[in-house]
Amino acid sequence: MKLATLKTGGRDGTLVVVSRDLVTCQAVPKIARTLQCALDDWEHVAPQLQKVYDKLNAGTAEKAESFIEEECHSPLPRAYQWADGSAYINHVELVRKARNAEVPASFYTDPLMYQGGSDSFVGPNDPIMVQSEEWGVDLEAEVAVVTGDVPMGATPEQAAAAIRLVMLVNDVSLRNLIPNELAKGFGFFQSKPASAFSPVAVTPDELGDAWRDSKLCLPLQVTLNDKPFGRPNAGEDMTFSFAQLVAHAAKTRELGAGSIIGSGTVSNKQGSLHGSSVENGGVGYCCLAEVRMYETIEQGAPQTPFLRYGDTVRIEMLDASGASIFGAIDQEVAHYHWRHR
Repeated sequence: MKLATLKTGGRDGTLVVVSRDLVTCQAVPKIARTLQCALDDWEHVAPQLQKVYDKLNAGTAEKAESFIEEECHSPLPRAYQWADGSAYINHVELVRKARNAEVPASFYTDPLMYQGGSDSFVGPNDPIMVQSEEWGVDLEAEVAVVTGDVPMGATPEQAAAAIRLVMLVNDVSLRNLIPNELAKGFGFFQSKPASAFSPVAVTPDELGDAWRDSKLCLPLQVTLNDKPFGRPNAGEDMTFSFAQLVAHAAKTRELGAGSIIGSGTVSNKQGSLHGSSVENGGVGYCCLAEVRMYETIEQGAPQTPFLRYGDTVRIEMLDASGASIFGAIDQEVAHYHWRHR
């Protein structure tokens, strides 16, 4: 089943069921006005949404309309919880190696995770708004899951059963603000602006064999300024599965329905800077920081700049037939201006 939220009906938008091919959709106000409403009563609501989904795919839905990605907000325009992990240890190893630091042994057994701002996500086609290019604007292409209610101390098996939806995310980082924040020993805040999620969120069963062991085993397609930038497989080199990440988040607290847990930057192990780019036959990257890390390791200093105003980022995932699963995150970096909601 595929679900999306249109930018109508207030801050939390209007829930629509979307056809598998992302061509048509149908609002379901009598079932659930918003995605959060659906998640709050998932066991009762999901079967009703599934019936609408089946009719959309069969072409028999009575109130089907064209699905337009540009009219979408993030599936959850705001959420009670957004916690992002760092499940791809290759990414952490590169960061550490660039500054000649060892990766603590605990990082391989205990996931890294930070709690992000979730009061105002942006839509998948909204600009990446920043006040200064000097902040070091970077994309971070990731996979994320949305949970139902999760009990405190949940096992990975219980956590896996609580995963309701899967989606993509651009978890933007302001790299030049990170060092001073981390030096305070209290985590990210100013260095993590609003994230954007894919137009569509899908149930794990919709992913078929690509959803294995609570991992999404398909390449994540990243395009930077209309050129291929990354194609790493999200299921490879993932040290911690989503079941483990959700269980980690729930170790000392319950997670409420609608909690979002991210994978961290998707990253595959590669040989060198020049051999790992897409243009040289590698799988490329999901953030600029990794390119800059390789440059620092191999050339002594980073050469690639961070994002500038006017730069564009596209993040998407295709199924085995080449069809888009989640729709695309398609953003342009822009100078911030206040938008009253």
